[in-house]
Amino acid sequence: MTATHVSDTTLRILSTSDVAGIEISLADVVAVVEQAYGTLAAGRSDNPRKLTVKPEDGHSVAYAMLGRDGERGVVAVKTSYKYGLHEDRDKQHYYTTLTLYDDATGLPVAMMDCGRVGALRTPAVSALLARELAAPGARSALVIGTGTQGRLALPFLLTTMPRLERLMVFGTHPDGIRAVREQLHAHFPEREPEIVTDLRAAAENADIVLATAGPNTPASVDADWLKPAALSVLVGYGIAPSTLHRADRVIATSAAQMQVTGTDMADANGELRAVDAEFPEVLAGRAAGRTDPGQRIFAYNSGLVVTDIALGHRFAELALAQGLGTVVPLWQ
Repeated sequence: MTATHVSDTTLRILSTSDVAGIEISLADVVAVVEQAYGTLAAGRSDNPRKLTVKPEDGHSVAYAMLGRDGERGVVAVKTSYKYGLHEDRDKQHYYTTLTLYDDATGLPVAMMDCGRVGALRTPAVSALLARELAAPGARSALVIGTGTQGRLALPFLLTTMPRLERLMVFGTHPDGIRAVREQLHAHFPEREPEIVTDLRAAAENADIVLATAGPNTPASVDADWLKPAALSVLVGYGIAPSTLHRADRVIATSAAQMQVTGTDMADANGELRAVDAEFPEVLAGRAAGRTDPGQRIFAYNSGLVVTDIALGHRFAELALAQGLGTVVPLWQ
């Protein structure tokens, strides 16, 4: 653990622009996230179930997540609030913060806008899921959605699976499609995404289907559309509950969190399919991911706060080394 603060009366605030100016490679992000999973699987980190608040009409949703990273000796709290879920994307409001404390010294580290941390962490996890769970020889991927999570999905997939050949994208927002192209070209200038309009045909030809769309998406890939050995990864929306309930095997980053945030995937009786294994255990080699090359796999990526903590702490170290942030006498 690297000391990053020296006072128990002040707190360093890292704004959106502070965090945005920090350079970090996709490979580094993947490595930090994978290490965080390993520490959790080893029993050295804590990742309690998240708390959720959502009004009956579903116009907003809020989460609170507490965790501890045993590798870095950091305790943190993440909050997330999204308003206007029934509105168009440009009318929605989203705020998320991460507050870090050094559990070796007892001092605060930083409080930061967690938007970029989540925007990097989640597609990194999806890419790790794809690397571990896709069928042998997988060469094609379909990303559904062009929002925050969809825009970096392909670069991260290529980081963990460089042999992917066909990169398909389904989206309904021109600005989002443009951003997907820009992000892919920024990281892999030689690669070009294939923008698809026939979702069923694309799904039928995809070894990996990654659903990252928002709740208002018209996309809903059915299990009947999937290849026999396809991997479907759910981050947001875009695939139907049948992909879960008819899968040969179900892997979740957290079975408990899937019960909280995956209720829209319940069957007609309001039940969710049981999880066969949790992903940290798969990465640690203590649980099987794909047990047969021909299996159809469903993976649920709900995100774990320990990965936010690990990546957020890495950002804090880099930011503080550059003198970024504003020190606030919060406890004076």
